[in-house]
Order: sequence, then structure tokens, then C-alpha cells
Amino acid sequence: MRASSPEFDPDEDRLREECGVFGMSGVQDAANFVALGLHALQHRGQEAGGIVSYSEKDGFQSARKFGYVRDNFTRASVMAHLPGPIAIGHVRYSTSGSKGATAIRDVQPFFGEFAMGGAAIAHNGNLTNARALRRDLVERGAIFQSSSDTECIIHLMARSFGKTIPDRMKDALRQVEGAFSIVAMTRSKLIGVRDPLGIRPLVLGKLKDAYVLSSETCGLDIIGAELLREIEPGEMVVISDGRVETYRPFEPVRPRPCIFEYVYFSRPDSIIGGRSVYEVRREIGKQLAIEAPVEADMVCPVPDSGTPAAIGFAQQSGIPFEMGIVRNQYVGRTFIEPTAQIRDMGVRLKLNVNRSLMRGKRVVLVDDSVVRGTTSKKIKDMVLEAGASEVHFRVASPPTMWPDFYGVDMPTRGELIAAQMSEEEIRNFVGVESLRFISIDGLYRAVGEDRGRDNDAPKYHDAVFTGDYPTPLTDREMARAQEAQLSLAIESETNT
Repeated sequence: MRASSPEFDPDEDRLREECGVFGMSGVQDAANFVALGLHALQHRGQEAGGIVSYSEKDGFQSARKFGYVRDNFTRASVMAHLPGPIAIGHVRYSTSGSKGATAIRDVQPFFGEFAMGGAAIAHNGNLTNARALRRDLVERGAIFQSSSDTECIIHLMARSFGKTIPDRMKDALRQVEGAFSIVAMTRSKLIGVRDPLGIRPLVLGKLKDAYVLSSETCGLDIIGAELLREIEPGEMVVISDGRVETYRPFEPVRPRPCIFEYVYFSRPDSIIGGRSVYEVRREIGKQLAIEAPVEADMVCPVPDSGTPAAIGFAQQSGIPFEMGIVRNQYVGRTFIEPTAQIRDMGVRLKLNVNRSLMRGKRVVLVDDSVVRGTTSKKIKDMVLEAGASEVHFRVASPPTMWPDFYGVDMPTRGELIAAQMSEEEIRNFVGVESLRFISIDGLYRAVGEDRGRDNDAPKYHDAVFTGDYPTPLTDREMARAQEAQLSLAIESETNT
């Protein structure tokens, strides 16, 4: 997570997706459509964004900017320098790579010049063997320009003997571990690839004769494109001359897409796995009401991500739904310097309680997750100060107990409250009358699946709840081995 205090910004006490990708081919001024698509995907990355385009007259052109899409890629002066019928883009919230104004080199898409021409690549996800790959590549003479794991793919492509860019990308991606949904482009081809487990989403759409790739369907909706289908786990599509060619470069495995896309990451108006994200979240709320009933006067969401689950909880329980907390949508991340006085205001900068609704009421607060628990505690304090007689907390995901290594920016295991405390201890910490999480089985039921038992691998990647990671974690194991060696060396030196 970022260095700023969760006491200052409630959004810092949440899980964050790393990024979103978008690409389009076969339309005049494709970069303008890509900018709109990135705007729809802004929730997946709010730190920076970039676009690369190609035209025969101007060749490859790029723009990389910090901040929101609306503040950078709506300017005519920027978009005029991104001409051409093919373009890709990326919005970023870093989990790998450095953060801050000195890291413009880490903003994607990345570009490489190969023997058969240039190519740009944008990556959503995280490579769990990136450090090992980087170390090996550097030892063989590679010079890295960024600290992003995505650059490893460029270097691996450069070392491939493939005759075409797609062939080189296949070679490169067979060497990586972890999660990747990739949108790439050459002078004439738009390429989309999804890792064999399908951990991160990627969809294919069409607007008249133009093809579109997007992390989510909401990116298609904003430009009026038709959803054709999801890119399947382990699939590569190569789009050129109005045709879509499909390849299967990886050994087949049972897919395990990330279940947290339903819980939190994806926009509620998107379609994931053929199901409405909004409807799944509402069903999660219904399951939560069945598992953890409570006598109360009103159900109130913690905005905005807790709203669909709160609606489902209210529908199932019969308790009235009320918007008892209002979010100020116009407070930016740099709204005011986080001085000690402002930190004391805490959550109030972004959330305000509707006092006339709360006074004398038994309130059920519904949130999508609890990470550190500090923001939950402050919201409870605000609700009590507004006059509520009781506060009950219901969480629309199981306890988040394990870190994610596949493109989610989140605290270490030692910072996750559910990894350190029982449900009852969390209740005491937050200071509410009752607190309940949905069960892992209840979450699967809401998604319409059975989690499976014994030797049956779950249908979804749910490691943040279970610790069951679906791929090798080479970099983590390497770091653990180094730490163990260091500890032994220190112990040996101390004993002598």
C-alpha cells in the first residue's frame, strides 16, 4: 500500500487492483476510443495512464502521464500526437515497480523495437517469478529501464528466435509465472493474451468493423461496442485485417479466475464469467443475511463498493435499506496536506453520516471487506456519534488473511487484521455489537458454484481467504531463502 496513513484516507485501508488494459484496431483515431475505454477502467488504476498508437505517417507515438485519464487524455494537445487506426492503453496502480513522480519510466504501455518491427505491450496482473527472471536476464546482459515486472516480457521477447512478434510473445510468456492479461500491438496487429488460469479478466468486443480488447465489459459499453466473448484462459488472439486468429500457446490447466473480481475489483455494471457483477454482489448480501441474521432498524452500505451487498442483505432480511452514509466524490487524493489536524478528521473528508436517518436506530453496516480494520472502526464511531443506538457490521467477503501476489496492492500478512485476530477479537477492536463475515462456501454459493473439497481444486483463485495459491511463488520462496541465510549468518556471527 502507499505510505500515507489509513487514518487520513479511508481508501488506503482497502485492496487495490493493479491496472486495467484496453486496445482497439480498425478505426480512425483509435487512441481517442482507447482514452474513453481507460476512463471506464479508471477504478482499476488511478496512479497513472499511458497510450501508444501507430500510423503509417508518424510511426509509433506514445503519451504517459500521472493522474486521472480525464485530466490528461481529454486534451486535444495530447491526443493530436496519438494518430492512427490502432492503439493500446493502460491505467496503473503499482504493486511492482516504484511509486511517485520519479517513476514515469514504469508507466505502461512499454515499447520495444525488434528485428521485425516495433511492438508495445500493456499488462494487467503480476509475475510471481519476475525477480528471478530479472536477475537471470541482467546476468546475461539485459539492461532494464524500469522497475516493472512487465519489462521482463519485453526482454524475453528480444531473446526469442521466433519469426513474428506473436511467436516471440508466446516464447516469452511460456517462461513466466503468475497472472497476466495482456494487450499488445505491432504496426498492424492487435494482440490479447490471458494466462492459463485466467486469473485476471480480458474481453473481446467489436464496434462496426473495429475490434476491441478490454479488461472489463464496462470499457466496451462506454464506446458502444458489442461484447463478443471473453478471451479464454490460456488463449492468445491476434487481430489483423479484420480477422481474429486464436492460438493456444500454453499447456491446458483448470482455470481459476480471481473471485475478488466479483467481490470488489470489477465495476458493478460489468459482466464477468457471463454473470452480472452487480447481481453477484447482491446475492452475496442475501447469503450474508442468511448466514448472519440480526435484529436491526436499517441496513446501510459503506459506500460505494458495499452498496449492492447491502441491497441484497436488506432484501433477504426485510430490514429497510437506507443511504445512511454519503461519499464525497470530489475529494481527490491530494485534496489537502495530511497534517496532524487533518488526520484527526480522518474518514470525514470522504464520508459523512446522514444524522437524521441514524438517530436512535439499530444500524447494520455492510462493507465489501475488512483489511486493517482501522477505517471500519472510524466509520462505526461516526455512526454512533450521529446518534445510532447500536452498530452491527456485516462483511461481504470472508476474512482476508493472506496477501495476493497476482496484481493486487495490499498489506503484508502481518498487517491484515483477520490474520492476527479471530472474528470476535475483530468485533472488539472495531467496537460493534456484532460482526460477521460471509463464509467461503457462502461466497461460492453467491457466485453460483460449489467450492469443491479434498482433491478438487476450487473453480476460483481465492488465496486471499484460504492461502491456496494456484501458481508457484518463485520470488517469495527466493526471498524467504535469502532471509533464512541471512538469519543463519547473523546467528553464526553472534555465537562466535
